Amino acid sequence: MVPVMLMALATAAAGDRVYVTDKAELIMRTGQSLEYKIVRVLTSGTALEVLEENPDSGYSRVRTMSGTEGWVLSRYLQTEPIAEQRLADAEKELAQVKAERDELRSAKKSVGGENTKLTRDLRQANDENERLSQELERIKRTSSNVLAVDEENQSLKESVRRLEGELQLLQQENGVLKDHTARDWFMVGAGVILLGMVIGLIIPKISWRKKSSWGSL
Repeated sequence: MVPVMLMALATAAAGDRVYVTDKAELIMRTGQSLEYKIVRVLTSGTALEVLEENPDSGYSRVRTMSGTEGWVLSRYLQTEPIAEQRLADAEKELAQVKAERDELRSAKKSVGGENTKLTRDLRQANDENERLSQELERIKRTSSNVLAVDEENQSLKESVRRLEGELQLLQQENGVLKDHTARDWFMVGAGVILLGMVIGLIIPKISWRKKSSWGSL
């Protein structure tokens, strides 16, 4: 199975690769005429390397891919694979292209599914971001309230400490007043007792004097 289209061997140079034409068989000989011994029979489409070409004899010395060398008629060589081989290569390439196309379609379908998943994940991420934003705003407001409450608590604590100080001062003053009151009452009581004693001493004398006065009259 090999590609079509014949080209003149004149375009091929030593070292180029050529192919046996669509002719069914090509004889490789040890020399440049029909008198030389046959080396092997080459089938159509066989790839050969040109070693040298003799335009005068119409023969070219070639080498097969396995390393066999010999002379063949130049007019049965072409620089491109025969049609059958090229058809086979084209079919192979087409099959490869179809396989790549199917692979791309499969990949596209997979990407489409992945894109749908990514879209859904993105939507969920956006929803979560919105929820977190709202939560953050709530926390900010709460934090602001907490700070205000904290400041108020600090102010209340200062007031409590001030009132406690004033209470301690009043308690001390009250204690001092109690001591003074107790002492005053003690002095008053002592005065009353002393006055009573004095009166007790004076009254009998007054009574006795009165009696003496009345007796002398």
